[in-house]
Amino acid sequence: MHQAAQNITVRDMTDSEFLRIGEMIQRQCGIRMPLSKKTMLQTRLHKRMRLLGFSSFDDYADYVLSPAGEREERRHMIDAVTTNKTDFFRESKHFDFLSAHVLPSGRTTARHMICWSAGCSTGEEPYTLAMVLAEYARIDPSFSFSILATDISTRVLSQATMAIYPHERIEPVPMELRKKYLLKSKDRRRVRIIPELRARVSFTHLNFMDDRYALPGGIDVIFCRNVIIYFDRATQQAILQRLCRHLAPRGYLFLGHSETINGMNLPLHLITSSIYRKQGHDA
Repeated sequence: MHQAAQNITVRDMTDSEFLRIGEMIQRQCGIRMPLSKKTMLQTRLHKRMRLLGFSSFDDYADYVLSPAGEREERRHMIDAVTTNKTDFFRESKHFDFLSAHVLPSGRTTARHMICWSAGCSTGEEPYTLAMVLAEYARIDPSFSFSILATDISTRVLSQATMAIYPHERIEPVPMELRKKYLLKSKDRRRVRIIPELRARVSFTHLNFMDDRYALPGGIDVIFCRNVIIYFDRATQQAILQRLCRHLAPRGYLFLGHSETINGMNLPLHLITSSIYRKQGHDA
């Protein structure tokens, strides 16, 4: 059907091809593609095109839009264009606030807290959450928790489920938590999250552009940090409205420090920088 991959020379992306693929990406997963991202998009899709034997970006777009492409290539395209920057204890003040103000409040029903890490990438955020919540459970035996972690990228979800990280990735994790929650490989170059903590986190594929979220309501805490910056304003508001529907009354939403809900009609009020609480009454 196509030339052998090793014989393919991928032609440079034209502006019209960029606009076509950019519109397709925005329609399918909401991510904005301004013209300034043309070089990035061309570079990231280059490997997929050579692998599949396409020399033109228009031909690649035709394939992605075909029934076979929808089944087999769409997820690879999304994996190629999504940004997955994350760290353990990233924006650490959020976890300090969770420990100091949310957990001691005793607001969760039956002392079971449900958290959602939306845009979890390779898992550092939900596993950080799990460490913080497990530490609180050690001092309050009546407390339990579960964490739902979602991402649009199947590639990063696979990595997150494995829960194996190079040793240099755990630098932000305090030593006392490393000893409790991380297992070292024999060569000491990698670590893995302990089984007891992995069991508390459930990873699921989720596209924010899908209207039908198969998620529970009554979620106590949602971390959706450095995710909505990739969407336009209207899409941001639509996504945040959906998050609010899953958030319990008086539940907390944590956004990235560069993100804001200013000017949006949402049932949230600002608690402190980038931390919001849903209006309503506890059940």
